[in-house]
Amino acid sequence: MRGYVLKRLAQAIGVLWAAYTLSFLVLDFLPGDPVSAMAGAGSDSAEIDPAQLAALRHQYGFDKPVLAQYADYLGRAVRGDLGDAISTGRPVTSTLADALPGTLQLTGAALLLAVVLGGGLAVSATCTTRRWLRQLLLSLPPLGVSVPTFWVGLLLVESFSFRLRWFPAFGNDGLRGLVLPAVTLAIPTGAQIAQVLSKSLLTALDQPYVETARAKGAGRWRVHLRHALRNASLPALTVVGLLVGQLVAGSVVVETVFARDGLGRVTAAAVTAQDIPLVQGVVVFGALIFVLTNLIVDLVYPLLDPRIVAASGRKAGVA
Repeated sequence: MRGYVLKRLAQAIGVLWAAYTLSFLVLDFLPGDPVSAMAGAGSDSAEIDPAQLAALRHQYGFDKPVLAQYADYLGRAVRGDLGDAISTGRPVTSTLADALPGTLQLTGAALLLAVVLGGGLAVSATCTTRRWLRQLLLSLPPLGVSVPTFWVGLLLVESFSFRLRWFPAFGNDGLRGLVLPAVTLAIPTGAQIAQVLSKSLLTALDQPYVETARAKGAGRWRVHLRHALRNASLPALTVVGLLVGQLVAGSVVVETVFARDGLGRVTAAAVTAQDIPLVQGVVVFGALIFVLTNLIVDLVYPLLDPRIVAASGRKAGVA
């Protein structure tokens, strides 16, 4: 188990380093002069003082060779320093820390709803004995995946805020203000979970151990929840780890539609202002969330299937 955990930790560090390096290279090789964009702050200024440009290049290290810039920024990032935002002058880490609670609240609620709704839909669809009901339930996940997130958000605002007035349309107004954004973000995520889990459950229900359980007198729900679901949940768990990154990315659209404070609005403002340090900080932070989530998923795998650790140990022994 120790070797399995160390291997996953090494992979997580490698992925995080690769994400930082890729974001640095993409931002460095973008067309145009980033210093001029920073000095202009997205405005249409025709003339920028050359002395101001030189000062900005020196301040942010753009007057150094690319490799020297990369080594400097990477060393600071390892110490938790992602630089200062151009638009506000505040440290990037402080800006992200202030926006983080709202986004974590939104993505956490959306993920919980997605797992509950998607898992419940998959179990119900594969457990029912009515063929028409099964086909109806299995047709819902593709519909949920194909519907645009912004359209769902606008539809929910129109129906439950403007017409029924059950929930506020905009802002971070406590639990009531969280419902519509969380549902908007949870629908496509829950639909993907339902797709993967229902297919895995249908495959698991055809395995010999399920027939053995039925022969011993186990009921339909017992076979589903005790025997088939545990083995079928591994692919769905993998998808959940991948979908966390999608939830963080989807928060940009949802927080904009519902005018919520969070990383989504910070990202939109940074891109609009061409605030390169803040954009890179958001990218790196998103990669960190993705890496940590998948690391947790990897550590949960052995709890569901101990054979994973045994297989990893055999490969290490052969090597």
